[in-house]
Amino acid sequence: MTGLTPRHHDIADDIRHRITTGRIKPGERLPSEADLADRYKVSTATLRSALAVLQGEGLVEKIHGKGNFVRRPLRKIVYVGGWGTLDPWTAAEAALRVTVRSTTVQAHGHLSTLLEVPTGSPLAEFVCISYEGESPHGLARIYIPRGLAPVGVLDGEPPCREEAARFAVLSASPAAVRETVCARPPTPDEASTLRTTSTAPVLAITRVATDPTGRVVEAALLVFPGDRVDAVFTTDHMTDERQAQA
Repeated sequence: MTGLTPRHHDIADDIRHRITTGRIKPGERLPSEADLADRYKVSTATLRSALAVLQGEGLVEKIHGKGNFVRRPLRKIVYVGGWGTLDPWTAAEAALRVTVRSTTVQAHGHLSTLLEVPTGSPLAEFVCISYEGESPHGLARIYIPRGLAPVGVLDGEPPCREEAARFAVLSASPAAVRETVCARPPTPDEASTLRTTSTAPVLAITRVATDPTGRVVEAALLVFPGDRVDAVFTTDHMTDERQAQA
């Protein structure tokens, strides 16, 4: 550090060095923003700009109401396309903790279009957030027309809750599942929930399940921070023999 008032990237460089050399340990809480600003002799705004740099690099995460923490090394999870499932990256990885909240909502706007139901139609909604320790890994919002929801699905019966916790398809035996995948900036709500920055891209998956008649039986909106997930999709091609039998 020089005798001049450090700019925010100088502060970020110093804190980064302390983290990478082990002087500040993974999971350790940084001093308060006011204390850090006083230490570096800068305004709180300049200090927050420095922390934003480190947050954008994934070295520091801000937990609302608790402060800024050195982020533990993140291990990726795998989203398996098709019927949908959320699995740890390796068998040795500690199990993810998933919170599941279910309720009944009314269809509107994009949901009405996805589910092909009139505005105001009742839907069973499941909001699922996966965590490794305190770090969120993914967000899922799963919707089923209320009249098509399997028995017990809103009552939190264990089999239904387990499926929701895996971000899996909840509807019974859909005939087809279509998934649309894109990378985009997170919405403010997504950035807050996933504790990521507004500039860090997320992987967004829109999953629609239909029955043999083509009726939509479920729609899911899945969002993962781009640095915390791999999505795997497998396509089975029909052999000539199978095509001949069809």
